[in-house]
Amino acid sequence: MAFSKFQAFYNHPAGPKTIHFWAPTFKWALNIANVVDISTKPAETVSYPQQAALACSGLIWAKYSTVITPKNWNLLGVSFAMFATASYQLSRKIQHEFTNASTVAKEY
Repeated sequence: MAFSKFQAFYNHPAGPKTIHFWAPTFKWALNIANVVDISTKPAETVSYPQQAALACSGLIWAKYSTVITPKNWNLLGVSFAMFATASYQLSRKIQHEFTNASTVAKEY
């Protein structure tokens, strides 16, 4: 039973024998890096262009992964996670700038 499930996974059109499996799998590294940056990188060093590109890329590829045949659930998951982590990074940066701007304005 377990072998037949593994064999079905292995021989799937988006399985480990194809690039359709490995590209999204390695794309998880971008999400891991973003999660590590959330806890270690100060908000002022977050890049708007980089995080906006990651968020847009995540949305586009998430939509694409649902319309292609065969459906690539690994790509959907990694793309949605990329959108979520990049959006959170952008919100950290925006919140930091608004908070910092209000303290600078109070000084005058």
